Amino acid sequence: MAERFQGSIHVMALYDVCDEINLDELRPLIGGKATTASFKHTTPEYVGFERAPVTEPVGPVALETGEQFTGTLQYYDYGVVSVLLRLSCSAEWAEMQQLAGRWISSNVFDELTQRLVRQRLQQVGAALRKPYQTWLSEDYYIFHLASVPGLDATELLEQHSAGISHIVSGETLELAASEQTEVMHARMSYYPNDLVVVGWNAAFVYDTESGAGSTIRLLEYANSQLLQFRHYDELLTRELAEVYLFLGGRRRLLAGWRMRRAAARLRSVLIEVTSLTERTTNALKFVGDMFSARLYKLSAIEIGVSEYQALVHEKLKTADDLYGFMVEQFHQARGFLLEVVVVIILLIELVFLFRGK
Repeated sequence: MAERFQGSIHVMALYDVCDEINLDELRPLIGGKATTASFKHTTPEYVGFERAPVTEPVGPVALETGEQFTGTLQYYDYGVVSVLLRLSCSAEWAEMQQLAGRWISSNVFDELTQRLVRQRLQQVGAALRKPYQTWLSEDYYIFHLASVPGLDATELLEQHSAGISHIVSGETLELAASEQTEVMHARMSYYPNDLVVVGWNAAFVYDTESGAGSTIRLLEYANSQLLQFRHYDELLTRELAEVYLFLGGRRRLLAGWRMRRAAARLRSVLIEVTSLTERTTNALKFVGDMFSARLYKLSAIEIGVSEYQALVHEKLKTADDLYGFMVEQFHQARGFLLEVVVVIILLIELVFLFRGK
């Protein structure tokens, strides 16, 4: 029986800092190493990163309240930097619920992790491509309960289902039974003695240290994808707003002629975002490891990756339709201009013809 919560707390803070990080240039600057995709039940050739992120250890990180974390930084080639902080813990379940609620609902880690990332990026700026002035960010919390001999996932749920739902939701007050059920529906197990419950901004993991490590890395990757799709969504929203403003402006006689430049700009954004989304989507391959693939799919749904991915695809379709419309308008304007030129030439010829007579 798990009378106390013995395990660790992992705090993730991810930042979208630039268009791209050149990992080959970065590695000598920090002495970092590529991350090995060590997911459950796999062999390296079946599951792996297209371009493995680079990991850099950082020194102990302490909160003002005294908790001291070990930490790592992880650099993804698509411009995301992730901070992962780890704290070993042993507490009563009620204490863990209160701690989860307090940390998840506050910004206690925001300033700390952002300052850490900014300090490191000052030293590796040469490896960054098109750095951003403002960063999108995501944070996520993982509560890892270490495996207890003789305690399987079914028994754990019978004993602590309510506590787990409170930890994952970040709520300190009692939840309704229906809400507990809603939180707990997003769970998976592979062996009888492991369990993962995934929520929007926190997850609960019951597993060995190595098993939990692979789950944590997968959740980190899912959050990095969420950050990227949020970036693409904002980029497309701004671009579409400019196109609508252009199309809704005062229409002059040859307004369609100006469509060429606007359409070319929209097309370049379309190509760029499509290329980036494909690179982001294909960054990690799951072949032959159905559990990791299913766990990632569950995480993507619960965290919001799938929702933003659908938004981006819908806006790409809208942008493509607008591009087609703008090109058509340009061709019509060009055809009209050519017709006007032909008429003018005919009129000039007629003038000379009649004057000659």
